[in-house]
Amino acid sequence: MTAYAVGHLYPAARLDEEVFAYMERIQSTLAPFGGRFLVHGATVEVLEGSWPGGLVVIGFPGIDEARAWYASAAYQELIPLRTRHMAGDVVLVDGVAPGYDASATAARLRAAQSAA
Repeated sequence: MTAYAVGHLYPAARLDEEVFAYMERIQSTLAPFGGRFLVHGATVEVLEGSWPGGLVVIGFPGIDEARAWYASAAYQELIPLRTRHMAGDVVLVDGVAPGYDASATAARLRAAQSAA
């Protein structure tokens, strides 16, 4: 099942050279784990609430590959180049299986809540 690394980042008005170095080097850290950018630097269209900052989404074949990428020496070396200059949140999350149906999840949650 596909997994994702999702970053909600708050870049400074002017990007530091270390951030450019991070961007230039991150691609090579993804390849060994089957990672690829799905969203990077795109304009966010806010429909509800607020969304300060930018969004990055990287897809991986599974959560194990996503964890291994994040923990890899190659990526760990790069993290400070980004974090010294931009705040943000980064999470790993599993995607849903093919054929996922939200109504089935609602039914399961409703039943669990009723039983509690």
